[in-house]
Amino acid sequence: MEERIARFIAALRTSGARISLAESADAFRAVETLGVTDKSVFRLAMRATLIKEKRDLPTYDNLFPLFFGRTAPPLGANLLEALSPEEMEQVSRWLEDLEEHLRQRLEELLSGEALTDAELDSLGNRLGLSRVDSLQYLDWLTRRIERAVGLDEVRQLLEQLLEVLSGTTPAERAASLEAALTRNLEAWQQQIRQFVGQGIAENLSELPRQQSEKNLLDLPFSALSEQEMNSVRDEARRLATMLKSKIALRQKKDHRGLLDPKSTIRSNLRNYAIPIEIKRRKRVRKPKVVIMCDVSTSMRYCSELMLTMLFYLSDLVSKTHAFAFIDHLEYVSPHFDGKTAGEAVLGVLQKMPPGYYSTDLGASLKDLDRRFLDTIDSRTSFIVVGDARNNFNDPQMAIFQKLARRAHRTIWINPESQAQWGTGDSDMWKYQSICSDVLQARNLRELSNAIDLLLA
Repeated sequence: MEERIARFIAALRTSGARISLAESADAFRAVETLGVTDKSVFRLAMRATLIKEKRDLPTYDNLFPLFFGRTAPPLGANLLEALSPEEMEQVSRWLEDLEEHLRQRLEELLSGEALTDAELDSLGNRLGLSRVDSLQYLDWLTRRIERAVGLDEVRQLLEQLLEVLSGTTPAERAASLEAALTRNLEAWQQQIRQFVGQGIAENLSELPRQQSEKNLLDLPFSALSEQEMNSVRDEARRLATMLKSKIALRQKKDHRGLLDPKSTIRSNLRNYAIPIEIKRRKRVRKPKVVIMCDVSTSMRYCSELMLTMLFYLSDLVSKTHAFAFIDHLEYVSPHFDGKTAGEAVLGVLQKMPPGYYSTDLGASLKDLDRRFLDTIDSRTSFIVVGDARNNFNDPQMAIFQKLARRAHRTIWINPESQAQWGTGDSDMWKYQSICSDVLQARNLRELSNAIDLLLA
């Protein structure tokens, strides 16, 4: 228990609470005197000795249950035992038609089994839980793990299962089964949230990790803490300066332009069309860019760095029309006029703060088509920065295809790996079939490489 309390105090300090060594000693003495049997007394004693400013109370209240709350996973009801033989036969026939992984997931839910620690640990490692050290990402990361577990698909299948049972099951019995299934599903959601919260709490209790420059470039956006993000912002500015010089030098070396067959033939008619004198056509070196950036919580860091680097590279682009979206589209290019990169991007992010509303790329594409269609023409590189997760809204494929046909090329930058495309509410495979290129940008190094390719 002493080690647990010490880690709790370390987490409070990492979260910004000012706690001296004397106050820490007072907390240990209070616990020694009052004990930990009565949880409410233990909680109040710790708060009285550690917290001295009102602004730190929410932090304390959020962290305490993560360190000293329930650790056993919530258990659901075993509905397989409660089903009648007729209902069990119906359920078994219906389950046979499902894919194996979905059938197994539903059987676990029906039997009231908790998610295994091994599965949650694997998902947490894959989605970057070990690097998240702020509780503001608790809801976001919980939702990502829910998607990876397949809760969205399970929820839809439960509705289908209840429809199957409703034909032969009395209404009162069907309502009872629906309530029990909902409780089992909520138990999984509670277990995932508890797992994520305790993981973040453990991260907060560790000493800040010093990252080398190489690691900063390779840290996944989904795993960046706010402290690491500050360092990555500085690194992005340095990379943009280097990239600007590299691209400008490449353009200078390309001054000769492309071979112009028509001009070459006309010029050499006096030579009996023998191409003695070669004519070249100067290429358009400065592309025109229309970019849409998803600034929802899961994409915020990636889009922020993309906009920052484009700001520094604006001299290499003839015209940039920048848009940001979550559930609607905002034209943000005016925020870049007469400002520094930091001020400009901050203004964009403040205009569209993160929240609990759902991403709707389809609605944003409709806005672009209706209000800003003239920004896209045959010289335009149309760029979308997002994970293509539409929260099951209409992806508006016809509009996206229309925009892609108008543009010179359509590029999608996605921080998710291909293994995650098409899972849950992802429409990436649909959009990918229309794009000229799809580039992965899980970290700053890959984002820099993607921008280099865009301006090649």
